Amino acid sequence: MTSEPLADVRDMYMAHTMFLREFGLAPNLITGVAAGDTARAAVVADHIELIDSVLHHHHQSEDGHLWHRFLERAGTDAVSVVSTMEAQHHDIDVLLTAMRDELKPWRDSADPAQGSVIAGTVDTLNKHLAEHLAVEENYALPLIEKHITAAEWGQMVAAGSSDVPPEQMPLMFGLMAYEADPDTLRDIIATLPREVSAVIGDLAAQAFAEYSVRVPGTPTPQREASTDRRLTQPNA
Repeated sequence: MTSEPLADVRDMYMAHTMFLREFGLAPNLITGVAAGDTARAAVVADHIELIDSVLHHHHQSEDGHLWHRFLERAGTDAVSVVSTMEAQHHDIDVLLTAMRDELKPWRDSADPAQGSVIAGTVDTLNKHLAEHLAVEENYALPLIEKHITAAEWGQMVAAGSSDVPPEQMPLMFGLMAYEADPDTLRDIIATLPREVSAVIGDLAAQAFAEYSVRVPGTPTPQREASTDRRLTQPNA
């Protein structure tokens, strides 16, 4: 057992809530695009591609930084968890690939029939994603809190966000912070460099509100229903 500080996984719950909310809202955004309105289709497609990219890098960073450490440190407790996580990541990747392929022609046509197909794919994705995140929270996160150090967790988080352009960081933080527990948000902001922590809260809230007006059409989009997952006590 390491004597180093262990991971605080509360930011993972924030990310999961964001994925469930944004992919959950996506089918109605797609089917709500009027026939031939390619400008609106591009806005919706860009949004879905953004969340897709974040999820893809999120899973890549888990695959690269977590599972092998589980197997080394948690022994038999980790084998079934890692196997399930990898299988679920694969299944979700298949659905994301199908979604990307379907988005390309729809972006250029705003054809309602094509939109219905994409909405169906996203509905299926949502079911798989909800199941995966529930399993991860119930079985993988407790192992993380026992076997992954804070430094290793930080490396994974940094890897997952490495491709985010600096100008998009306030928006990405805002997407995650929208439903965050205030204490969790305060503690996460406190870990950031002072020049960032002093402004990120206001910048993120503003960026999220402006973005949400443009995409779902309101600065306060519908919240994800399952926001009672543990957010307030690290290493509980």
